[in-house]
Amino acid sequence: MSTEPQSAPQSTPQSTPKSLDADAARSAILAGRTSLGIELGSTRIKACLVASDDPTLVLAVGSHAWENEFTEDRRWSYSLDAVHSGLQSAYADLVADVSARYGAGAVPETFGAIGVSAMMHGYLAFDERGDLLVPFRTWRNTSTGAASAELSERFGVNIPLRWSIAHLHQAVLDAEAHVPDIRFVTTLAGYVHWKLTDRKVLGVGDASGMFPIDAATHDYDAALVASYDELAGDRLPRKLVELLPQSLEAGVPAGVLTAGGAALLDPTGALKPGALLCPPEGDAGTGMVATNSVAPRTGNVSAGTSIFAMVVLERPLQHAHHELDLVTTPAGDPVAMVHCNNGASELAAWAGVFGQFAAASGTPLDSDAVFEALFAAALEGEADAGGLLAYNHLAGEPIAGLDEGRPLVVRTPDSRLNLPNFMRAQLYGVFGTLALGMRVLDGEGVALDRMFAHGGMFRTAGVAQRFLAGALDAPVAVGETASEGGAWGIAVLASYLSAAGTHDGPPADLGGYLNDRVFADAGFTTAEPDAADVAGFAAYLDRYRAGLAAEAAAVEAL
Repeated sequence: MSTEPQSAPQSTPQSTPKSLDADAARSAILAGRTSLGIELGSTRIKACLVASDDPTLVLAVGSHAWENEFTEDRRWSYSLDAVHSGLQSAYADLVADVSARYGAGAVPETFGAIGVSAMMHGYLAFDERGDLLVPFRTWRNTSTGAASAELSERFGVNIPLRWSIAHLHQAVLDAEAHVPDIRFVTTLAGYVHWKLTDRKVLGVGDASGMFPIDAATHDYDAALVASYDELAGDRLPRKLVELLPQSLEAGVPAGVLTAGGAALLDPTGALKPGALLCPPEGDAGTGMVATNSVAPRTGNVSAGTSIFAMVVLERPLQHAHHELDLVTTPAGDPVAMVHCNNGASELAAWAGVFGQFAAASGTPLDSDAVFEALFAAALEGEADAGGLLAYNHLAGEPIAGLDEGRPLVVRTPDSRLNLPNFMRAQLYGVFGTLALGMRVLDGEGVALDRMFAHGGMFRTAGVAQRFLAGALDAPVAVGETASEGGAWGIAVLASYLSAAGTHDGPPADLGGYLNDRVFADAGFTTAEPDAADVAGFAAYLDRYRAGLAAEAAAVEAL
């Protein structure tokens, strides 16, 4: 995954974002010539409204903050009540933004198409009546070790702890009381789509995080499904395929908004039923779309509560690796995924501490100013962070061999502790486990021409992007929609579906649509890897790998 490093970071200027005048935007909204994307992320539910015929035109946005809960049985979860209220809050915030921009009468009544995406994997199991059998088990849960190991060995492919089939099989192994009553298992995006349309479907990218997908059919691997049915036997009430949502490729109609779905999204009654929905996708798939990373030799990094890299493959991998998932693009093409449960949350916590210090000292700063000051300090740090190490593990991290997390800052007596080194160590720490997995891909000889990045931490220009380029030893590009991320990505997929209704129809493939109609005039800022950063991060990563023993000891002791 190496490219020839340059002596200093280079950048390509972004283009000026396009916009509609207020009257044209208002007309498009009232006529329903728009696409609505909603993404349920780990800490925020975002809504993004774009013009159907040009999804680069963002007309309005909305959001709702939420947090997962660590339950009494030591599992990470969100309640369905929180899902419903969060959807309504994010949608109401978007409607308020529409009114603020285009006048009080500009209230959406319909859309050209709607798309829903959410954090992938996890376990939502329902009975015959559609009632949830056990609280939602999210991707952060790492209690599926026995199931993951058995399935990985049986299938000959890596089945990560967070995959839905691992959660289901762990419930089977543990003979949990709810298993005989299971009639449907889905992801969070699949659940919300079901509530909006009454259809039990899933985009193939999200489906590939439930169960392995056949690269030829873009459906669940029939041989592995049969193998699992044989393994489960009469411990499951039905065949596996009867319990999973139908897998659909991008561009395929996936249902219409029902009256109940409209009322769930907008309890005011302004929103009418009838809008078309595209297949619901996972945050990995929408991240690929948002960064135009659906073609071979392209990839993207998404940083939030978790952090993951997706690299579209030219050929199958030679070996199975526990560090790598094999998933797909929203069109069904094979992708290698390096998924880390822990992303930027610990970094944000430290930024909060420094913000509190600023307030206590009589110079309060808003969060953006705090991040800008701290990121600027990191640029002054030593290339290897001065001997400091920062572990961001709030939750278990399979790639690092950790069942649980214990955030740590570790240094030797001869390290140089100062703010620039501390902040560089924190930023490096966000990328540490990711870099371990990317080294595995490099060993497979996977070629990478470009890597795109998106997520809130890339809003501060030229810092996290530069350090990621050094960590990967590859160019890293950030686009104008970097902070909107997946909500915009699923709005684009909804627009791709809407394009099927135009006179000339959609392009032959998703990649063509993105290249020709979305990113043709897009601007990106590209950071080339700096030689000093590459060497410094490599030294940091060597210490980071060795120091994982201290992290494991902390998990054992605390």
